Amino acid sequence: MSDMVIAIADTSKKYRGGVEALRGVSLQVPSGGIFGLLGPNGAGKSTLVKILTSIVRPTHCVGTMLGAPIGHKPTLARIGYLPEHARFPEYLKGGEVIRYVAGLAGISHADAEKKADQLLEMVGMQDWGKHKMETYSKGMKQRIGLAQALVNDPEIVFLDEPTDGVDPQGRLEMRHLLQRMRDEGRTVFINSHLLGELEMICDSVAIMDKGEIVEQGSIAQLTEKSRRYELTTRGPISEGLLGRLEEQGVKIRRGAGQDLMSVYGSDPKPIQPILDALRGESVTIVELRELRQSLEELFMESVGNGGVGGSQKGATPPELPRREALK
Repeated sequence: MSDMVIAIADTSKKYRGGVEALRGVSLQVPSGGIFGLLGPNGAGKSTLVKILTSIVRPTHCVGTMLGAPIGHKPTLARIGYLPEHARFPEYLKGGEVIRYVAGLAGISHADAEKKADQLLEMVGMQDWGKHKMETYSKGMKQRIGLAQALVNDPEIVFLDEPTDGVDPQGRLEMRHLLQRMRDEGRTVFINSHLLGELEMICDSVAIMDKGEIVEQGSIAQLTEKSRRYELTTRGPISEGLLGRLEEQGVKIRRGAGQDLMSVYGSDPKPIQPILDALRGESVTIVELRELRQSLEELFMESVGNGGVGGSQKGATPPELPRREALK
């Protein structure tokens, strides 16, 4: 299998009335990891997920999923999907929901029974499978939703806001489930606005705004440019040394009794001469920290500073087999 389970380029969606939900989107999703799609409300995230799952037809799309063209019906049997605000009949029991979806997937009744028991245990709902959905909390319903998304043993699982409305304990348990799915070799594709949650579990992300991808890559790659080292020192520093440090690009903030120095860059080698020079003047090194942007800071920089509506930074269109746009 290719290293990319999803590779699309020049994907657009225009609705009646001229509203452009997607504008020339290029996206690559690595195999076997947790991928996060981020963006403010109205960015086009849900539209993109619905195109990938063939719920919505694109105006134009060039690309593949699991090696087949986008929209290839047999490939849909190899994916799972939990939509945002998923609704299941309240009169059904949790186990019945899973067995019903298994039947839709063409699984025999006997196998559906076994599958339901296995999935209920996997999502921690084995004691609730015989209770009606109307008795469940939001978090419990989301677990059933995740279980039904796994009923066909999919290679890619699409989850649209899987922890929205779930309490902190439920979010922790959901993260563990997603990590388990990744460890089993599945690709997990999450559409969410909860940046803190995604930063804890995602291997790679893409940021959308106004129908375009403005950043994509691993979190480490995307935050590398902001990497810096901060030194906190105590004790007097000569004006001569301060001048030399500033000439080397060191940012210095003077404080009452302590100074803070920032050295930007991914290479730690320049730090050692600075430490030696400070020790040469008997300056105390209180703390040395390596810092980089949080995902939230990267997100705000990407969508909040006019970094949208132009080129798709970090998005290299993949080489794909050409095909006519879906009609």
